[in-house]
Amino acid sequence: MAITLKADNFKLGIILGFLGPLLGLVVLYFLKCPSCGFIVFIKEFFTNKALITSIGTLSLLANVVSFTIYVNMQKDKTARGIFLLTLLYGVLLLVIKLFI
Repeated sequence: MAITLKADNFKLGIILGFLGPLLGLVVLYFLKCPSCGFIVFIKEFFTNKALITSIGTLSLLANVVSFTIYVNMQKDKTARGIFLLTLLYGVLLLVIKLFI
């Protein structure tokens, strides 16, 4: 059973919500620090509280864009999945920031 990007499907929203911040993080890596290694970038991201806030928030913008697109297309189930994962990523970033 194939899921198309135009489907109104909660599972599609979960997948898009999971991939959006990862894609955003990769894009920020290439914009901010392409000369350093990706592993170094990730280590710095998870050990620097200021970066957790700034880069983490910017990486979530990919989900904001996809959420807006699916809401405007009236694909509410997909938008709910994206929103749920955005909240989970946000809470995870707060937990990481508090305990580092």
